[in-house]
Amino acid sequence: MLINRKILATLVITSVISVVALTSMAPQQEKEGFKNVKVLPKSLTDQQLHGVMREWSMSLGVRCNFCHAPNAEGKGLDFASDAKPEKKMARGMYKMMSKINKKFFEAQKDSLGMMMRSGVNCYTCHRGESHPETKLPEMKRPGPGGPGGPGPGGPAGPEKH
Repeated sequence: MLINRKILATLVITSVISVVALTSMAPQQEKEGFKNVKVLPKSLTDQQLHGVMREWSMSLGVRCNFCHAPNAEGKGLDFASDAKPEKKMARGMYKMMSKINKKFFEAQKDSLGMMMRSGVNCYTCHRGESHPETKLPEMKRPGPGGPGGPGPGGPAGPEKH
């Protein structure tokens, strides 16, 4: 019985020392959270914020430096900076998307304050392009046979009156 108590005590002490050592080595996140977050919920974790940023960058086919300016040392990015107009545009587009989803798709926010996946997102319009092209349909009138059939604007030529 005495051996079991010694083994148990040793395991407990070793476990406590391991936990203390591991938590002291873990990187400490700032207590105030992310700096200059204006449209996203401030309660996002580091992993959640990076997931949102990854989704946006993939939807637009860009890298982080598209919206984020270089830091003062020229090594890395200043994520809090509002120096690039693309960052302001991204915020405006996020607000627009949220309003569209709420008004037309009755989207609700999840427990983190993020819009639940429904309706439209960045990829809906951008399709991997940073500046999606605005296109209008060609103005062809379909003939009596439907699009491309005989009639005005169709292969048979203009209609005679």
